[in-house]
Amino acid sequence: MNEPGARGFAQSGVRVANERAVLTLVAVNPGSSNADLARLSGLGPQTTSRILAELESRDLVMRGEPLRGRRGQPATPLFINPDGACVIGVEIGWRSLEVMLLSMTGQTLASISRSHDLLDADTIFADIAAEIATIRAGLTQRQSDRLIGIGVCISRNIEQGLEALGASARQIARWSSLDITAHLQGLTGLETSSISDGSAASWSEWLALPRPWPASFACLYVGAFLGSGILINGSLWESRSSNGASLGDIIVPDASGKPTSVQDIASLLVLQRRCEAAGLKLPDSRSTRWDWSALGAVGEAWLEDAARALAVAVLNTSAVIEVELIVIDGILPRDVMARLVERVEHHLGLMPYSRPVPALALGKLGASAAANGVAQMLLFRRFFARAWDLFVT
Repeated sequence: MNEPGARGFAQSGVRVANERAVLTLVAVNPGSSNADLARLSGLGPQTTSRILAELESRDLVMRGEPLRGRRGQPATPLFINPDGACVIGVEIGWRSLEVMLLSMTGQTLASISRSHDLLDADTIFADIAAEIATIRAGLTQRQSDRLIGIGVCISRNIEQGLEALGASARQIARWSSLDITAHLQGLTGLETSSISDGSAASWSEWLALPRPWPASFACLYVGAFLGSGILINGSLWESRSSNGASLGDIIVPDASGKPTSVQDIASLLVLQRRCEAAGLKLPDSRSTRWDWSALGAVGEAWLEDAARALAVAVLNTSAVIEVELIVIDGILPRDVMARLVERVEHHLGLMPYSRPVPALALGKLGASAAANGVAQMLLFRRFFARAWDLFVT
């Protein structure tokens, strides 16, 4: 027996899937014509034209100037309309907070960051709500109408991190019982979703790569702890708990040969402890602006140990999933991050490994990678098709 409701649902699903496919093709192949998009999508020219007309009526795509001087009718290039939507990305960091507004094309329209000594659940959300209110106050009416929501990211296993940072039992319990997305949504009235900070940073670093995107990719992100993420065929790998990859937990030998985790060597929390043990204090400024030379031999020793541990993590990750490219980024000054990547490459060359070593690169987003990535992920999930790599020419 036919079920009209089910058939209607299926037809609606196909329509939405086709719209997402065409919009994705426009995003990853900007300047394509109607004929190009029909060929790339496998849809008929009339179907493609109808979808483009619908997307244009919703201000999601826009037309450029016709390209003349070619054989046949002038082709009109199509582009994502940057004003089609905007989104807010929030990174709740251990020592800092960043709130960012992105356009539909991923352009940063506004960004606010502030530092804090303690990740305090009793105050941090009021700070976030205040910064979001500041950004919203600067929106035009059109932008306000097209603000689709908030993406928020925070470190996975937050209770363990707070314990390592010396937070009180009450503060740890407070975070443990807190539904971050629901709480932020209640404060702002905006739809809110979340992923881990490592996954968010990995997503933005992958999107920032030149085309064609690598089919297999991993990111190691050096912060207070070590964030990470993996993408396979354009899809972010997420675990059952939605925490994503946890490459910082890979076991490596420390300087004495004792087994420990990568993040127990290559994190800024460890650097802070080493400085304190040597009677040094980390600078009060944001970590991206640190005077690295002030850390002297302590900073250099940490850099070398971190590079060695990260090299082991690179090889172990590659042994499991054969990644083509691993990006390393973080919240240290860019010249220090570049040196760290160079030392990782040096240690990779000293290690026995029977398979090709993956390419290594310094990331492009730095300290803004997580806030940028969680915002871009919300845009992706709202408007675009899964597996971007299927649509790249």
